[in-house]
Amino acid sequence: MTTPARARYTGYRFPAEIIGHAVRYFRFPLGLRMVEELLAARGITVSHETVRQWARKFGQQFANRIRRRLPRVGDKWHLDEVVLKIAGVKHWLWRAVDQTGIVLDVLVGASVFANTQVSDLAEELYAI
Repeated sequence: MTTPARARYTGYRFPAEIIGHAVRYFRFPLGLRMVEELLAARGITVSHETVRQWARKFGQQFANRIRRRLPRVGDKWHLDEVVLKIAGVKHWLWRAVDQTGIVLDVLVGASVFANTQVSDLAEELYAI
C-alpha cells in the first residue's frame, strides 16, 4: 500500500515540492553544497546536511519512480561498429542498440584486440 505524497512529508519544515526539488537536483552529479547553492538561488535557505538527509530518506523513492518511467528494453538488439580516428589514432566504437533505437551500452576501444571486451558486452546484453 502506498502512502499519499503529503503524508510522507508531514513533520518536515519545508513543503513536499522543495524536498522534491532538492532530491532531484542531488540525482545529478552535483555535490550537496552545490544543491544548497541552487536552492539558495531560488530563495530557499537550506543546509547541505538537510539535503543529505532528504536524499537518504526520499532518494530511493524518487529513483524507483524514475526507473518505472524509463522505456523498456526491447527483446531484439544489434551491435554497431564504427572506426574513428582521434588525434591520428584509430579507435573502435561499438554501440548496442535495441529495435526502438534505445542505446543499451557504448564501448570504445583503442585496438582491435578490444574484441574480448565486445564479447563481454554481448554476454551482458544476452543476460537482459
